[in-house]
Amino acid sequence: MSSAKCSFGVGVVLRGLQVGYAGRVVAGPLSGELHAGTLTCLLGRNGTGKSTLLRTLAGVQPSLGGTLAFTGLSAGHASPARQRQVGIVLTQRLEGVRLTVGQTVALGRMPYTGFMGRLTVHDREVVRWAMEQTSTLPLAQRPVETLSDGEWQRVMLARVLAQQTPVVLADEVTAFLDYPSKREVMRLLGRVARSLGLTVLLSTHDVPLALAEADRLWLLERGAGGAASCLSSGLVSELQESVERSFV
Repeated sequence: MSSAKCSFGVGVVLRGLQVGYAGRVVAGPLSGELHAGTLTCLLGRNGTGKSTLLRTLAGVQPSLGGTLAFTGLSAGHASPARQRQVGIVLTQRLEGVRLTVGQTVALGRMPYTGFMGRLTVHDREVVRWAMEQTSTLPLAQRPVETLSDGEWQRVMLARVLAQQTPVVLADEVTAFLDYPSKREVMRLLGRVARSLGLTVLLSTHDVPLALAEADRLWLLERGAGGAASCLSSGLVSELQESVERSFV
């Protein structure tokens, strides 16, 4: 299914970014870079602004200051539509929607199919490829309400891969999984990041697993300014002592 595969090289650069809501800064100024082909884990205590930062990166809410830039966008992903640049993997399940796994993964093609949502041959190839990458193809005809939590997270990742965005954000997607499933999902995120050149940012409270599986870490720490936080960014080995100290 090589025709469906995309190799990305898009990075994300933050310079003095401030994030928050209702005019109140929750975190910032933040400066750092996300690199293509890497899994970066975003760590921090509750209330430091992890989810707010992810929502801002995804374009769900505006920033309150500073700059946010995507570097290396190809013509196909330079569209103003953020859904062609950033895909999001969430923990919550779809409520009251009767879909099969295959239909759910196909929702990832919506930024390309237009209002009617009709899948072309190419769209179907991409969906199949995304399910092969995540080992969800055998589940294609299963109703999503019958999935385990671990299966659900793999299906959500397949949906995002079908969306073919160069940047993937995942907000606490391992929070309610048992340890083997946590590790499986984390390793899957790392594998697709490195093999496809994706830029993957995962927020998590699971410090030991992040230290074991991530390529890089972003650490949000409460700064002297109260609501404002500072962002430490770097290789796992360089930040390990700081991370462990922050969660003691």
